[in-house]
Amino acid sequence: MSIRFNADEIFAIAVQIERNGQAFYQKAADIQTDDASRAYFMNLVDMEKEHVAMFQSMREQFSDSGEAIDPYDEAGQYLATMADGYHVEGSPKVTAELTGSESQEDILRLAIGLEKDAVLFYLGMKDVVPEALGRDKVDLIIEEEKQHLVTLTAELKKLKG
Repeated sequence: MSIRFNADEIFAIAVQIERNGQAFYQKAADIQTDDASRAYFMNLVDMEKEHVAMFQSMREQFSDSGEAIDPYDEAGQYLATMADGYHVEGSPKVTAELTGSESQEDILRLAIGLEKDAVLFYLGMKDVVPEALGRDKVDLIIEEEKQHLVTLTAELKKLKG
């Protein structure tokens, strides 16, 4: 099975991953025992909401990036599975595994690992988007994810500081 994606499909998965990220950070906020940690994670929820809006806007802006040949909707099925099943930012499985005993530092370390995996995921997705179907647009998602990684890493350094 040879699947090609277009930028629109990658933006669609990015939107779902960011929604999953909202749920992850919401649960992280809910299990925090101090107000400062709770507020920090709620800020991340808001950040994820902004990413959803941004990626939806980019999806609309770049919707003319072309159509991939996919008569059986294999790409769409694959993308839906990846958004919910891949070990990236906001993975529903990881969110469900939060027990409430995790510290803010524990969750930040987990989130940093998930963000790194998300960057790698999108780098891989970029490889299956032909140039004519918007490969360069995937870089916009990668840059946003890298900025999120920087934000999380800076917060972890402050905590350890």
